[in-house]
Amino acid sequence: MSAARALLVRELALALRSGGGAGLGLAFFLTAVLLVPFGVGPEGERLATVAVGTLWVAALLAALLSLDRLFQADAEDGTLDQLALAPLPLEALVAVKAAGHWLTTGLPLVVAAPLLGLTLNLAPSAMPWLVASLALGTPALSFLGAVGAAITVGVRRGGLLLSILVLPLYVPTLIFGARAATAADPWPALLLTAGVTLLVLAGAPFAAAAALRVNLR
Repeated sequence: MSAARALLVRELALALRSGGGAGLGLAFFLTAVLLVPFGVGPEGERLATVAVGTLWVAALLAALLSLDRLFQADAEDGTLDQLALAPLPLEALVAVKAAGHWLTTGLPLVVAAPLLGLTLNLAPSAMPWLVASLALGTPALSFLGAVGAAITVGVRRGGLLLSILVLPLYVPTLIFGARAATAADPWPALLLTAGVTLLVLAGAPFAAAAALRVNLR
């Protein structure tokens, strides 16, 4: 447990330092959402129609931006080899790194979503459901991204390949998460979002660890 805690503290420190990429996702999220009124027009009804979809798509793309940093930097300087030899299992290593990515990327998006929802004229009644769906869905984005990052860790400039691999896997979370904030009865979609996330949390560390073992041979 102490090793996992130390690794998480390291991941947070690396992400929050200058150039660590922690603010990159949030900056993209804010910029992408704030540009929407310029593209679709300032009319409140039109903005409200696209608000939930815009916020979810922007959050999804923002989560992608820093995924290539998850293992690539450690692989290039040899740290990943050292971590693979540590007592901490690779599955736990992946889980901690993905959790660190969510804390520095996904969680700020969840916090910023209500404010941006107001700028898009999102109905107040939909706001709690949007926040709940993002809180339940964004961890799946980080953990699925960890699988893609592990597969492409040995590929030079593998960011595009990573996006191609991961984006199709994000679709169920995107559909159910957006539906939870727009449906008349949001509970089924919200429960499906939670179910997808639980499934991802259970399986992604093992898939990513297997990919890392192949790349570290």
